[in-house]
Amino acid sequence: MDHSVTGEWSMSFTMTPRVIGLIRRQSARALDRLGWPGDRDAALLVVSELTTNAVVHAAVPGRLLRLRLAALADGRLLVDVSDPVARMPDHGEQNTEPDEEGGRGLLLVRCFARLSWRPDGNGKTVRALLST
Repeated sequence: MDHSVTGEWSMSFTMTPRVIGLIRRQSARALDRLGWPGDRDAALLVVSELTTNAVVHAAVPGRLLRLRLAALADGRLLVDVSDPVARMPDHGEQNTEPDEEGGRGLLLVRCFARLSWRPDGNGKTVRALLST
């Protein structure tokens, strides 16, 4: 598999709930510019879930979240969401009751993408890798 990047876009955003709509709109435009041939709706859902998780669970006053979309030569798409908190929250997703609100976002993301995360010097980056 060719992991070389053929095009990318990134932007930083404030960590407030009202920014999620803006992130979706900016991401939709970025996907168009990148010409990614995969499932656009799935990619936007992944972006929305990961950035919402960052806003809800990792907001730190005065700090931003960073979103990066990168189209790979083999047709896949990387979605990187970086936030200022180094640990992943424990959502207890395996025990989420059907009527509970929240807690299923990462399970939904895993339906469309391979998910990983890593701590970095400023917090963590959650990565989703989507196939075409």
